[in-house]
Amino acid sequence: MKKYQGSARARRQKLQALCGDFKAIQMKSRESIIDYFAGVITIVDKMHTYGDRTKETTVVDYILQSLVPKFNFAVCAIEE
Repeated sequence: MKKYQGSARARRQKLQALCGDFKAIQMKSRESIIDYFAGVITIVDKMHTYGDRTKETTVVDYILQSLVPKFNFAVCAIEE
């Protein structure tokens, strides 16, 4: 069952706003990895609700690139 999402124009505008939020989100130095990851996934889920087809690999790449420097060791290990 598809819930009401408004007109096509309203959906496109909402999706554009969410895409902007996704591209702008950065992990804060005192933020936990769980909180940051939850925030990113919330935005991506909303984007999918409005019709976006961003691949999971794109989301993972973005998360790895936007982590704070204290996680560089983990990013390097994952990339290897």
